[in-house]
Amino acid sequence: MDTLCSLSGLDPLWDWNQTWYTHNPELSNCFQNTVLVWAPCIYLWVLSPFYCLHLYCHGRGRLPLSSLCSAKLLLGFFLASFGFVEFFYILLERRQEIQQHLVFLLSPIIRSLTVVLAVCVIHWERVRGCRSSVFLFFFWLLGVVCSLIPLHAKVQLALDQGLSPDIVRYLAFFSYFALQLGQLFLSCFADRAPSGKAALKNACPVQDASFLSKILFWWFSGLVFKGYRSPLQAEDLWSLREEDTSEKIISDLEEEWTAERTKLQQQENHLSTSIALGSRLPEQAQFLRKIQKEQSWGFCLLRTLARSFGPYFLNGTLCLMVHDAFMFSVPQVLSLLLGFMKDEDAPLWKGYFYASLMFLLSCLQSVFNHQYTYTCFTVGMRVKTAVMGLVYRKSLVVNSASRRTCTVGEIVNLVSADTQKLMDFVVYFNAVWLAPIEVTLCLFFLWQQLGPSALAGIATVIFIFPLNGFIARQRSKLQEIQMKYMDGRVKLMNEILNGIKILKFYAWEKAFLEQVLGYREKELKTLKKSQILYSVNASGHTFGKELNLSLHYIEIAFAMFGVYVLIDDKNVLDAQKIFVSMALINILKTPLSQLPFAMSTTMQALVSLKRLGKFLCQDELKPDNVTRESFKSDVDGVVFENGTFSWSKDGPPCLKRRISVRVPCGSLVAVVGHVGSGKSSLLSAILGETEKRSGAISVKGSIAYVPQQAWIQNASLQDNILFGREKKESWYQRVLEACALLPDLDNLPAGDATEIGEKGLNLSGGQKQRVSLARAVCRKADVYLLDDPLSAVDAHVGQHIFNKVIGPKGILRDKTRVLVTHGMSFLPQADLILVLVDGEISERGSYQELLNRNGAFADFIHTFASSERKECFSEASQRGSRRLSVRLSVTEYMPFSRDLSQEQLISGDTNSITIEPLPDSDEDHIPEDLGKLTKVDKARIGRVKLEMYIEYFRTIGLPLIVSIVFLYAFQQAASLSYNYWLSLWADQPVINGTQLNTDLKLGVYGALGFAQGTAIFGTTLAISLGCIIASRHLHLDLLNNVLHSPMSFFESTPSGNLLNRFAKEIDAIDNMIPDALKMMLGYFFKLMEVCIIVLMATPFAAVIILPMAFLYGFIQSFYVATSCQLRRLESVSRSPIYTHLNETVQGASVIRAFNEQSRFIMGANHKVDHNQTAYFPRFVATRWLGVNLEFLGNGIVLAASILSVMAKGTLSPGMVGLAVSHSLQVTGFLSWIVRSWTDVENNIVSVERVKEYADTPKEAAWSIEGSSLPLSWPQKGTIEFQDYGLQYRKGLELALKGISVHIKEREKIGIVGRTGAGKSSLALGIFRILEAAKGQIYIDGINIAEIGLHDLRSRITIIPQDPVLFSGSLRMNLDPFDAYSDEEVWNALELAHLKNFVSELPDKLNHECSEGGENLSLGQRQLVCLARALLRKTKILVLDEATAALDLETDTLIQSTIRSQFEDCAVLTIAHRLNTIMDYTKVIVMDKGHIIEMDSPSNLIAKRGQFYYMCREAGLL
Repeated sequence: MDTLCSLSGLDPLWDWNQTWYTHNPELSNCFQNTVLVWAPCIYLWVLSPFYCLHLYCHGRGRLPLSSLCSAKLLLGFFLASFGFVEFFYILLERRQEIQQHLVFLLSPIIRSLTVVLAVCVIHWERVRGCRSSVFLFFFWLLGVVCSLIPLHAKVQLALDQGLSPDIVRYLAFFSYFALQLGQLFLSCFADRAPSGKAALKNACPVQDASFLSKILFWWFSGLVFKGYRSPLQAEDLWSLREEDTSEKIISDLEEEWTAERTKLQQQENHLSTSIALGSRLPEQAQFLRKIQKEQSWGFCLLRTLARSFGPYFLNGTLCLMVHDAFMFSVPQVLSLLLGFMKDEDAPLWKGYFYASLMFLLSCLQSVFNHQYTYTCFTVGMRVKTAVMGLVYRKSLVVNSASRRTCTVGEIVNLVSADTQKLMDFVVYFNAVWLAPIEVTLCLFFLWQQLGPSALAGIATVIFIFPLNGFIARQRSKLQEIQMKYMDGRVKLMNEILNGIKILKFYAWEKAFLEQVLGYREKELKTLKKSQILYSVNASGHTFGKELNLSLHYIEIAFAMFGVYVLIDDKNVLDAQKIFVSMALINILKTPLSQLPFAMSTTMQALVSLKRLGKFLCQDELKPDNVTRESFKSDVDGVVFENGTFSWSKDGPPCLKRRISVRVPCGSLVAVVGHVGSGKSSLLSAILGETEKRSGAISVKGSIAYVPQQAWIQNASLQDNILFGREKKESWYQRVLEACALLPDLDNLPAGDATEIGEKGLNLSGGQKQRVSLARAVCRKADVYLLDDPLSAVDAHVGQHIFNKVIGPKGILRDKTRVLVTHGMSFLPQADLILVLVDGEISERGSYQELLNRNGAFADFIHTFASSERKECFSEASQRGSRRLSVRLSVTEYMPFSRDLSQEQLISGDTNSITIEPLPDSDEDHIPEDLGKLTKVDKARIGRVKLEMYIEYFRTIGLPLIVSIVFLYAFQQAASLSYNYWLSLWADQPVINGTQLNTDLKLGVYGALGFAQGTAIFGTTLAISLGCIIASRHLHLDLLNNVLHSPMSFFESTPSGNLLNRFAKEIDAIDNMIPDALKMMLGYFFKLMEVCIIVLMATPFAAVIILPMAFLYGFIQSFYVATSCQLRRLESVSRSPIYTHLNETVQGASVIRAFNEQSRFIMGANHKVDHNQTAYFPRFVATRWLGVNLEFLGNGIVLAASILSVMAKGTLSPGMVGLAVSHSLQVTGFLSWIVRSWTDVENNIVSVERVKEYADTPKEAAWSIEGSSLPLSWPQKGTIEFQDYGLQYRKGLELALKGISVHIKEREKIGIVGRTGAGKSSLALGIFRILEAAKGQIYIDGINIAEIGLHDLRSRITIIPQDPVLFSGSLRMNLDPFDAYSDEEVWNALELAHLKNFVSELPDKLNHECSEGGENLSLGQRQLVCLARALLRKTKILVLDEATAALDLETDTLIQSTIRSQFEDCAVLTIAHRLNTIMDYTKVIVMDKGHIIEMDSPSNLIAKRGQFYYMCREAGLL
């Protein structure tokens, strides 16, 4: 190169005296005309083939020729032209001496050819759809940077000599430079989207952003400004990018996961086979194998996630490594700057150069750090979407045995807590392997500064690492224990919310409250231990770039400096050694503080992966359990061939003796048998829900299923019936009429658009069952499986439905119907009857055939079915049925209120209520929420109110808060003294090659460090304990507020919202708020210290710092307003995910039966995507803030450095080192203060959401202090209604009107009436589920309104229609307060005809009931509810058709038990089956809230009033 330059008469390529050792540095002409010209060219020529290949492989469609692209091509043409013009000019002008101008001749032609290549690349980018070119941006940037020095040289030369000597080349260069700047400017913008591509509504602007906008997050500014002007709403948020949507992520992942899981199962099966061939494993080996199996499930899931998201994650990892390179460069430049300050002869330009270089490195460090974090959070978001999708899909296919091992609460926890742990893992995983490398590099550079003394630091680190590892492991174990307690608490809360009406009827709230608080106390105790360990570790907080001082930092610095000065008197600690070492130790603190957190996060993630893997690898329903074939009318619809079935792989068979049944197409098959005989199991076998042990089942055509307990969605009535199908008006109306739903619709506030509450809360049991039936009928399926759908409806309605829907003349007459029933009146019309006994078919045949055999069935019929009942199929009865249909069409049904409907509380019938006319002024507002029931979880708007902070800190307590502030102030005072002492030490003069009093200096230094370390421990512990106190109070208040709420609250509030409060929001209060508070206070006090130090060194820095502070405040106000609202929107959109999952898990069998899995999966995808639309901008907002603030903060670094250089003669090196090393931290401090303050505000939203239920209406007091109520009350059981009126909500007509009735002791009262007559309202009034609107109810002469709710409800008993059990022992379900002896419990079970069943269970009374009591049949659950009543044995018993789910024989036995055991009690029976009350003392007949008849049954029949006609319609007369 020198030869080429010398030929052209130029200087050598490089000359140190010209470039470095001079007061006016310049690069040689040779370097300027060769290296600076050729470097960008080499970059483009070398990399363009690879770049073009990349574009070829990843094309996105051709871009239109936009004005931007045209401008780039035009500028490229001009750039190339200038090079060629310069080339020909030199060729013509200097042709005689061409040898002397080879460099000047070659450079323009190389440059022009390179620009031609750049133009070709621009065109290729347009063809392949690249809208913003990173590759060309760096080319033009490199070109401009390389042209800056020649530009300076040429300008200087022109000023010295003028332009005349070589004006053409001057003009060519200046023009070329201007055009290069133009190209660089244009490359900062993105081109238009490809033509023909459909634009998403409110598309995310990142797709239209240029490269520069992406790395600096300027594309996010629009949303920040919008959020600042007015609070953001859900519709303001951007749509998700295609690559972030659930459909895209899960479709790619699901195939891989299925293949991985299949491979794993094959390995397990192979291992199981090998073990089976050998001897049986000992118990310990089995346990170890089980653990190993669970871990392999977790690693299997991790591998799948890594394959899907690993490549993108590696891009982020690369950014982190580049960030680390810049991070380690900064102390080296600081060392050069301090060396410059010490060297009195050094030229000033070097100081400015070092200051500028430090600024540039800090800016690049910020850019790469935030790109890495953005990548991590994007991957984390996608992992969350993927895992949620896999869990949801798994919940639709998991088999019955596996489903019983994981409750709804546990599944909800998998998609809430465990997915969050995986997201944290993605963000912090790199620290696990990178932190040790960073520590090694730090120690290497420290060795360069301090020599062997750095080994003292290594020894300290070696001591710290095992300690950190030990603490991380202990915290991981504690975290696992805490998660277990949290699982238990959330699971229990889910059950409480599902069975809240039972808790209120039985006054069991206190017992379950104590159970929840038991879990909570254990959870908080574990959390406290974890926080104490965290404080001992004293590693500060590990969120991103940790800048707060920590105990380890002090220990390492003290060890190194102490050893350095003690081993040799000649070892002098000057400013360069101290502050470069401190900068390195400051870097060292980041990996040391991150490592334990990263290890802890990794351990937690492994636990979560194990839990998720275990659930995702659970056994699924086997598709081959049932053979599905297309419908053929000439073959059997359902065929069992030698079938044996069980609920689990290893469990006892529920259907045995090789069942063989053929159900002809179009026939009606009735299945009868005792409770627990296997009737529902038979239908489940047809659905493929059971394990097939042997034989085969085949089903021809599509299936519709009506479960025994109706599953109703939280949707409109119409949506529940249509269930995803298109509405065909004529058929839809016919279905409604046949299912006796038309009269209900006539009076609903919004007709069939009225919203139904969760689990059909605002429908009666009968209405739920009719809606469930209508859903099946509407489907037009080929095979109908009906699991006792008529037990919950009134007798006359049941007859109507049988005639119109199921029977030989019903709209399903041509379909194959399998009907499980306890109704004897329907059996004569069945084509085939199957009698089940203990899972076996004991008899089969038509009704007449079975009677003629004189077997057990015939005996049963003769005993329980009177001849009158059989006559109900006569023509007279059919005329009665016609009258019935007319009567049904004119009967007034209740219109649902928006907040509460009558029947949901005890699943009785609804009352006739009309809505009061509203004032004219309100009429316009009626349609907006007409028919709405549940209250949508809405995001609050604006900043969090000051009252929330006051409320939160008030729960911590003033003494603790004052202690915390004092400890922080003390910590930073110690830190300031500690650092200032170092600067004084650095400036200590060196006498005879040594410094004086080093022992004293070291002692003071160590004492200040120890004081600071003690304060760090104290502050961390004090905040942790204070926040635990606050968390305990807030959870307790939330629990009390929810349990004291009336039933109307649970109707209108989805359980997902409440569960979200108890799970996610409480978790945020437990963990997020303490961390954010520690971070914010730590950074704030540290900032005060840094500002004092910088101002002490360079007071003029105030001129820079104050405007910067205002600018920071301006950016902060933009950010906080947007970030808080995004947090709220994300939190609000999370609840529907859990509600939908909860609903899906409970209705999975129905969803599968109707083959609607894909629709529900799409619904789940939509809800997850909706949540992610708020989450994505939330984490981008933090990156936007970080980049903007750090760039501004880097300006402070530049200012402090340049001011120090300018004041070189007046400042000591120690003070400069102190000021500059601390100014490097200001950027991070200011950025983190804003972010941590926002984190506090974001998470205080959780306090706000938890506290919002404090203001909702509450029930009356549970007990009244000083009450004189006798312990034995009520002794007689008399009930007196005095002009009693009841309404469901203000503004509605009274549901009960002027009821006056006296029920004497020991009377047995039957309450009957049409649907909506007000039967159940009487019971609601007695239990004060609803308070009286007027009048009073007296029990034994005491006004029930004047006593506590628990005093009342615990002294009377109800057996509701829907039996609810809780997970826990059978004994706990019977007696949660442990108030009765085992003998009394067994006696109650015997009277409830459950003793034999329970005594055969392995654990007897300790038999574990699964969630909702799903491991018992519905009938058995109903008998457990009866046993509860028998155990309490109160003087008043209310029965709400409590034996509807029982077979007639058991029903008769139970009725006789009730008569004998409650002989001396008052019994009120809300009757649907009139035969159960024919021997009662009196019958009350209700209509429209009035009592219209009341007398003995025989007298009422004799009067031939309404009761007489009801008996006629039911076939009793």
